[in-house]
Formats: sequence, C-alpha cells, structure tokens
Amino acid sequence: MFIDQLSIFLENRLGRFTQIAKLFGENNINMKAFTVSENAEFGVLHIIVSNPQKACEILRANSFAASINKVVCLQTPDVPGELGKALEIISNAGVSVEYMYAYAQDTVANVFIRPDNLDLCAASLKAAGYPDVTLDDLNSK
Repeated sequence: MFIDQLSIFLENRLGRFTQIAKLFGENNINMKAFTVSENAEFGVLHIIVSNPQKACEILRANSFAASINKVVCLQTPDVPGELGKALEIISNAGVSVEYMYAYAQDTVANVFIRPDNLDLCAASLKAAGYPDVTLDDLNSK
C-alpha cells in the first residue's frame, strides 16, 4: 500500500516540466500519475514513476532538487461514493490528509494519499479490506 513518490522542486520557469518529461522519456521512465502545486516563484511536482530510484538519480544529476517519500496508494472501484467511504475510514481513524491525487483506469481508481500518519492510514484501509497495492501492480498496467 506504500508507494515511493518523487517530490521535485521546480522554479516557475518556462520549460522546466518539459525538461523533466524529456529526461524521463530518454531514460525509459514512465510517469504514472502526478500533481503540481505552484505559486508565483516555484512549484512542487509530486509524481509516481515506474522507477523512482533511477528517476531521482537522473534528476539530481541534472540539477533538480528531488526527494523520495512514501504515499499510500488506495485502490477503489471507480464508482460514485467509493472515495467518500475510504476517506471516512481514514478520518474516523484520526488521520488527516495533507494532499492527494488520482487517476482512473477502466473500472479502478488509484488514489495517492499523503497522510499525516502513513502507518495508521494504511492499517485502517487494510482493515477495511482495501487491497495492498504496490508499484509493481501499477507498472503491470
């Protein structure tokens, strides 16, 4: 249920995300999901990739500030109300969500959650019957 996510600091300059996308393409790293938050001067890219260790090394070698951290990957049916049920389980466990992002494929939604308590978040979801999703599971699709 834990997946490595890259967090990349980006100056708010034309072409910075393009550079990352090109580096990943040239090095056979697939972008699975991402979100970007920004202000006037900089942004932070949170991204799930097929090979986070290699991606982080490549980014750092090309002068990007990048780090790897864990997020919880929640996999639910892609139907109305399912995310609400899962978030209620997390909230009832006393876990706050710092941020999250998602993508849906076929009948499944993959939600990447950065909670304030990783272990409690994952334990609560597992106890409720949600599957233990790994990066290998995402890479096989």
